[in-house]
Order: sequence, then structure tokens, then C-alpha cells
Amino acid sequence: MAFEFRLPDIGEGVAEGEVVQWFVKEGDTIREDAPLVSVLTDKANVEIPSPKSGRIAKLHAAVGEKVKVGGLLVTIETAGGGPSPAPPAPAPSSPSSPASPSTPPRTAPSPPTGAGGPTDASRPSGPVAASPYVRRIAAERGIDLSQVRGSGPGGRITESDLGGGSVALPGAPPTPPPSAPASAAPSSTPSPALTAAGGVRERIPIRGVRRVIAEHMAESTHRAAPFTYVEEIDVTELVLLRERMAKHVEKQGTRLSYLPFIVKAVVAGLKAHPRMNATMDDEHNELLVRAEYNIGIAAAAPDGLIVPVVRNADQKSLNEIAREIQDLAERGRTGKLTRAELTGSTFTITSLGALGGVLATPILNYPEVSILGVHKIARRPVYRSDGTLGPADLMNLSVTLDHRVLDGIEGAQFLATVKAYLEDPHQLFADMR
Repeated sequence: MAFEFRLPDIGEGVAEGEVVQWFVKEGDTIREDAPLVSVLTDKANVEIPSPKSGRIAKLHAAVGEKVKVGGLLVTIETAGGGPSPAPPAPAPSSPSSPASPSTPPRTAPSPPTGAGGPTDASRPSGPVAASPYVRRIAAERGIDLSQVRGSGPGGRITESDLGGGSVALPGAPPTPPPSAPASAAPSSTPSPALTAAGGVRERIPIRGVRRVIAEHMAESTHRAAPFTYVEEIDVTELVLLRERMAKHVEKQGTRLSYLPFIVKAVVAGLKAHPRMNATMDDEHNELLVRAEYNIGIAAAAPDGLIVPVVRNADQKSLNEIAREIQDLAERGRTGKLTRAELTGSTFTITSLGALGGVLATPILNYPEVSILGVHKIARRPVYRSDGTLGPADLMNLSVTLDHRVLDGIEGAQFLATVKAYLEDPHQLFADMR
């Protein structure tokens, strides 16, 4: 019996998903609920298990291809007679609600702590159960996942099961990562123009999170009229205050960086200049000034830049913000963030920490109309107001604005407010939670 499986609704408002990785190839056998395909939507990878046991008859989408909700993904030959009609797409399910029992897509989990190693008795008889993240790590280390015993639920392989290197059994040939069939893969033949230009060293497909980023950045620069304003901040007092507070906060297991202080100062600036805390509705040509203060924190992840969101930052203490930033960053690196945690920001902060450089011009996180760039702190000599020369800890902040709706004076006033709070950080605790 031929069973046609279609892309289920994997989240409210999601119309399509990009195929990131197939865990099977045509001709493979698969068990019900075994990992089938990884699909990307809104920067969140969703691992979809097989709804049936059987043989993979045909993959209808190549890696990198976008499939609409309800679009045909794969045909599975199951035990039985003639072909069965394609079932309708499963009922909608939001990320916070349980998925349909027949097609339970799940966000790829990060590796839980566990231990285990390969043994002959533990060799799986069917497709290996492991998240896309673990599969990628295994491929990088040359590990044959079919020879690894999983310590997770249902024998699922976790990162800790991989150890520090290859764990393939002696004499067992390494198994390459599964891929889409050659017939479905896009052509990799270099164009004549590229060949004539001197050859191609490497062709890197722009897929998955990288493609989402590319499309988002292109939309931002196409729609907005960005300009950047820069201010130098004397953070000498902030450096001293953070050092004193860190001793107490880090006893609770939370690392205290400068970001929580900057988030608090930004919230103060947004309250004083509310048009900065806004998103653009281009369809109706309206600026939507937001009532909540949801601060996006741009962060690096294995597959590209992500922007997890600290919601209602105005209602949280410095310690709470520090703890939440640390948690979001850790789970972002292992692919555990939900779609809800990656959307809904009203203002974004981007920082490279110690590698923050002297100056950058951040690209707007559209449809937001402003974004703050944080740059490295450097100790330099400065002239004081009393005419003396002495050391100071200085940093630059750069704010990019959508000049269609915000004028330079608004950006300058906003940054002046942020500067005042960071240069005298004790006032962050005088009038804010």
C-alpha cells in the first residue's frame, strides 16, 4: 500500500518549511515514529517522525527545497494491498500544544546528559534516532551512528554518547550522512561565467537558517531606509559595578556580563523615546508603537545568527535578565529554542562581546525600526572636566534607525538617555525594577 505523507501544520502562522535533512533515502525501511525529515521554519528546526512503518518509495522534496503545508513530502510503501489515497494535512497544532498523534512533529531537542558506547547488542536494526545537531556532530567526527548505543529516551543518541572521537566498531565501514536521492538534488555544475573567472574552490548551498537570514536581511535593506548614529560612552563606573556585582550573582551559577546592564539602560531609553520601540506595518503604512518591551539579543549559533527574545524586560530584575540571557544562549547553541522564543521582539541588541570592534552599522531586524550595536570596551587616557589626564574605560554604541519613520534627533536623544544610564549605572536601580 502506498502511503503519501504530506507536510503537517508545524506551528501557528507557518505556511511552508524548508527541507534541511532527510534521515532516510529511497529504498530504506523505516519504523513508525522513527526520525524521517528535518524541516526549518522561522529559524527553528522541526524533526518530523515517520507516521508509518514501511519502505521509502519516493522522496518528493530535495534538501534545500521549500514545501507548502499540505505539500507532498514522501511516499511510503506499507504492508497491505493497493495504493491508498493521500490523507489530508493534519489538523493545525501550535508549538505549545501537542501535535497530531499520526504525525507528531517535534522541535529537534538538544543533547541531554548521558553516557553510553557502542556494543554489538545495541546496534539498531532500523534508522538511527538522533537530532539533526547530533547527526551533524557525528558527521564532523566521522562517527558511524549505527554503531552507537543511545542513552536517551527510546535509545535516542545524545551528544554525550558520541564521546571525543570516532566510535565505529573495528572493521565497520563509516556510513556517510543520509542525503536526498541524486534525482532530487539540485545541479552542482558551476556556471560557465564562474568557470571562466578562474574556477570554483567550493560551492556552498545557502540553505536552512543561513537562507532564512539571507532573505530576512535582504528584505530589511530593501524596505527600510537605514542610517546609523554613534556615541562614545565612558563606562568606567559600569566596569567597577559589574565586577562587584558579579561576585554575588555568579555564586548562583549565573554569569553576569555587561548585556543585562545594557538591556536595562535600553529599556529606560525606550520608555523615554517610545517611537524607538516600534515595528513597521508596511502593508498599512503605519508605525506600530509597542506597549511591551521585548528585547531581542542577537547571538551566534552553529547554523547562523539567531535572535532569542527577553520578553517584558522592563518587569525583570538585573539577575533575572542575566539568567534568561544565559539560558537562551545555551539552548540556542544546541537548537532547543522554540519558535515563540525567537519571535516577537520590539527592539534588538547585537554584540560580539570582546570581539565587538570599534564600530559597526547593524542591519535592522525588520520590521523593527531600530537596533543597537554594542562594541568592545577599551581603556584609554582621557581629559577630565577638571583638566586632568587619566585612564577611562570607553566603548562605542551605534544605533541604526529606519529613516522613513525616525529622524536623526530621535536616535541621538535615545542614545543620550542610554549613555546617561550606563555612565552612572547606579540610577538603573534607583527608578527601575
